[in-house]
Formats: sequence, C-alpha cells, structure tokens
Amino acid sequence: MALYDRDYIEERGNAFALSDERISFLKKTYQLLALSMIVAALGAYLTLPFAATVVKFKWLIFGAELLVLFFGLSMTRGKPGLNMMMLFLFTFLTGVSLVPMLAGLIGMGKAGVIGNAFLATSVLFGSLSLFAINSKTDFSSWGKPLFITLIVVIVASVVNLFLGSGILGMIISAAILLLFGLFTIYDTQNIINGAYDSPVDAAVSLFLDFYNMFVVLLQFLGIMSDD
Repeated sequence: MALYDRDYIEERGNAFALSDERISFLKKTYQLLALSMIVAALGAYLTLPFAATVVKFKWLIFGAELLVLFFGLSMTRGKPGLNMMMLFLFTFLTGVSLVPMLAGLIGMGKAGVIGNAFLATSVLFGSLSLFAINSKTDFSSWGKPLFITLIVVIVASVVNLFLGSGILGMIISAAILLLFGLFTIYDTQNIINGAYDSPVDAAVSLFLDFYNMFVVLLQFLGIMSDD
C-alpha cells in the first residue's frame, strides 16, 4: 500500500513522452493482464461443476486470496518466475471465488449477463486506460484520497453485512465501480511514470481494477435482467 503514499511527477510537456523502455514495460504489463484474465476464467470454468463445494469453502478461498495478494506477491517481488506464479495463483483463486455468483446466474437462466458484463467492463476499462495514457493531466495526487475512500468503502461493506440493506448495498456497489474506475486511471498513469518495479506488480494493480468493476457490473446487470 506504500504506492499510494508516493507521488510520481515528471516533466512531460503537453503529453506523455513514452520511451521505448516504457512502451515495452506497458506491453508486458497488458500481456500479463490478458493472461491473468485467462487464468481467472480457467479457475472459474474448472470449478464451476463444484459450485456447492466452493460455496462451502468460500471464506477459506477468500483467505487464500488475501494471503497470496499481501504475502505471496510481496515475498516473491523481484524474483522473476516466482512472482509470475504467484500472480497466476492469485488470479486463479479470484476466478474460483466468482463461481457462486456465476452458478447463480446460470441457474436462473442469465448466462448471457456474464458475457455482457465482461464486454461492458472491457470497454470501460479500455476507455479509462486510453484516457490516462493520452491525458495531459497529472493524476499522481489521487493516491491518498483513493486509498482513504477504499478503506471507507470496505468498512461500509462490512457494516452492511450485518445490516443487510439492499439500498445501501447498491450505493456501495456504485461507489466501488466509480472508485476502481478512478483507480484504473491512477494505476495506468503510474505505470507510465515508472512507479512499478516489474510488469507483474503493475498487472496485479490493473487486474484488481478490472476484477472489481466486473463484479459490480455483473451484479447490476443481473439485477436489471430481472422481470
């Protein structure tokens, strides 16, 4: 989380002047992001037939996700090969954790919602990334406000677990969609500014942005498709 305590400002004139090295770093990042999505899809596909078991052990799976994200990836940072294995392990687990929601939608005859949500997320994510790459505005100061907002949203989500308010849940979901949309802009520009030590670290950040927006859009489209 130290990334959000630092500002990355560089002289770039009226637009980003991307060196060949930065362009290469950016390409590797998006290649890893694409592979991460494939691995996540594979995790969901392979475990979908065992949805009941996944539901039974969902908190264990969630705990494994957090361990890999906060400890596995940190411990393997700067270790080529190992850090990539941790990236794919994390993304595989995120795919597994989506199984209960995906199985629910498929069981209700709403399988089409999954594809629509992925397409909508891809368009939104791609548009925000292109905006960040081509924008003349510096977004490096967004780090701390976004991180504070993230903490507030997490606390509100935990509180709503006990309240069970549908309206508050919708508000929180909308806030998550907006928050990770802004994170996409911030993280993309940080990649361009050289804030990440490796494409793996950068891919993790972008994957989290995409994943959280996808989950929210999946929920919204699932609700909207109800009669």
